Amino acid sequence: MKILHVIANLATRYGGPSQAVIGMAKSLVEMGNEVTIFTTNQDGDGVLDVPVNTPVLNEGVKIYYFPIQNPRFFGTSLPMAKALKKSLRHQEFDLVHIHSLYLFHGAVAAHYCRLYNIPYIIRPHGTLDPFLYQRSRKKKAVIEFLFENRNIKHAQALHYTTEEEKLLAQPFVNNDKGFIVPNGLYLDEYNLSITKGQFREKYPETKGKKVILFFSRLNFKKGLDLLIQAFGNIAEQRDDIHLVIAGPDNDGYGEKVRNWIDERNLNSRVTFTGMLTGRDKLEVLYDSDMFVLPSYSENFGISVIEAMICGLPVIISNKVNIYRELLQNHAGEVVNCDADELTGKIIKLLDNPVYSKSISENGKALVQKYYQWSKVGQSLDHNYRLILNGQL
Repeated sequence: MKILHVIANLATRYGGPSQAVIGMAKSLVEMGNEVTIFTTNQDGDGVLDVPVNTPVLNEGVKIYYFPIQNPRFFGTSLPMAKALKKSLRHQEFDLVHIHSLYLFHGAVAAHYCRLYNIPYIIRPHGTLDPFLYQRSRKKKAVIEFLFENRNIKHAQALHYTTEEEKLLAQPFVNNDKGFIVPNGLYLDEYNLSITKGQFREKYPETKGKKVILFFSRLNFKKGLDLLIQAFGNIAEQRDDIHLVIAGPDNDGYGEKVRNWIDERNLNSRVTFTGMLTGRDKLEVLYDSDMFVLPSYSENFGISVIEAMICGLPVIISNKVNIYRELLQNHAGEVVNCDADELTGKIIKLLDNPVYSKSISENGKALVQKYYQWSKVGQSLDHNYRLILNGQL
């Protein structure tokens, strides 16, 4: 099959969705497919240092970066639109996989797919979660009227990454055709020889402490207000804990987080590392004692499975859509979006090392069983073929 993935951006600062598209594409290439990605060179207020309007080969995946244009918030790129029209008119692809809603690339790709009779799939990326669906509702309603409702209605299927995402989306979609395929990891990337203690050597304030790790973007939906409140509650009772906040601050949200920390007099007990990748990422994962993600909305949570494969016990909210799988497999603790409840769960893991080890082992086994890219690629390939054969 010749498959085109279309996404607004691939810069690492945008977190899980960008990482997932690369993983999907590589896994499909491994299945013998030809895979291309159309995206922009957007990287925050700047641009990636990549060639534009020409293919870049990444482990068998052909990536075209097109110049981002104003308005940037919409992911606008007229060169991308031109390339989409040309390639779809010439029937260069058997199927198009569109990532996210309410953006330029989706409007253009779906339009030309319908015009030239190319089947397409839409992956909502959690945008149909009620928490996010209601944000900027008036602006979104206009976009829905102009093109998004039509795009969804005529899609051959919607791609969800969890059962919970599909359930949450149902009230807002006019298309009941969908399939569930999760995100994944390449496990060999997490089997590098990492000596415990390397992260703590770089950040000596963490030595001798129980490290509570937040490993995600600094963003309004991530529940950092709950985490700071819970951490502050525990810090009043014990001095053996340290909070590490590791992730990019794309929207300036970190200033608000630092204000909360300052209000609780926690500055000496919290470390901001910024975004960590490669060995630095593995070092913080292997040197932490638990992972906490109390999000108000989270489509999947790649960082959750990254923490689990590295042997960390995890605590997530029941708004992180992978939570049902964790509960079913006794692979982590799940809380409501409530600071007092989160406080109790953190204390539970701090005070019960045998239990913490048990759920961390279950979490690692869960990732190994279900969340490897090789298995994800097989599932995607299967669903694509069902669509092309008119069976989905």
